[in-house]
Amino acid sequence: MVVMTTADARDPELPGRLLATERDALIPLLRSRPDADFALPTVACPGWTVRDVLAHCSSALIRVVESRFEKGVFSPESNDRDIAERAEWSTARVLDELERGMTEAGPAIAAAGGPLDGVALGEWVHAGDVREVLGEPGAYGGAGLPDALTLLARITRERGHLPLHADLDDLDEPLLLGELGGERTPARYIGDAATLVRLYAGRRPAAGVSYELAGTEEAELNIYG
Repeated sequence: MVVMTTADARDPELPGRLLATERDALIPLLRSRPDADFALPTVACPGWTVRDVLAHCSSALIRVVESRFEKGVFSPESNDRDIAERAEWSTARVLDELERGMTEAGPAIAAAGGPLDGVALGEWVHAGDVREVLGEPGAYGGAGLPDALTLLARITRERGHLPLHADLDDLDEPLLLGELGGERTPARYIGDAATLVRLYAGRRPAAGVSYELAGTEEAELNIYG
């Protein structure tokens, strides 16, 4: 795997590329699943089913595509309303909207200049949430992982997140996340990349996976907390 070791210059095409990569893998998978699977509860998003997560993802991306950012957008209340608006939709219609959003949101995110880049990362994380519930491989990994790590590194830097030096089992060079050149001594992570993503996304590590984290606590890594 090849990925930037630091969050250097923004690549405006990266968020759209991440969405397209995940679209090509996720949408066919979802279309092949029985309807009952979409009613399964999710672990990462308590109170939401698989279908709710997908409805949230599709509505968020369509908001980006259509530039609909009213006050309070993406708040828990706004997310719940978006899901409720799609409650009577067929699953196929939700997946059609999700596919459209994953296809068309990239140029809008690129044109925004950076503030919407996190939407692409969040969508990719939610795809991992769904994969995990369905027992599919590649949760928080797969072909989009290099771009996701690059995006995560830059987002944590721009937010002034705590510095962290990650030695990843599946990466040749260390990954540097968070604020660079600050006074705080970087924390240290040793383990696989998917688990690192889980920690930054506030998700539980997979059962039986071991890793080392020094200089910080898991909760402090969470970019959504």
